[in-house]
Amino acid sequence: MAELTIQYPDDLLAASGKPRQAVANELKFQLAVRLFEIGELSLGKAAALASMARLKFADELGRLKIPVINLAAKEIQAEIRASRGDYHRG
Repeated sequence: MAELTIQYPDDLLAASGKPRQAVANELKFQLAVRLFEIGELSLGKAAALASMARLKFADELGRLKIPVINLAAKEIQAEIRASRGDYHRG
């Protein structure tokens, strides 16, 4: 597995009031969230980066009000048609 090193000021730990590992976990989680949000990582890959189960990661996204499913307008219309029983593309 590749490793990424991020330098940050020592006072970040003091300001957060959290132990070093908790800060590292939070930064990793925030990176995973952002990469998922911009479409660079799938839900599963983002969850793995955050060292979380997919369902737990999805729950956390919901807590942050970040949609787990991000469909384009055309895809939404296709889903609506399919739910009504109209399976023809168009």
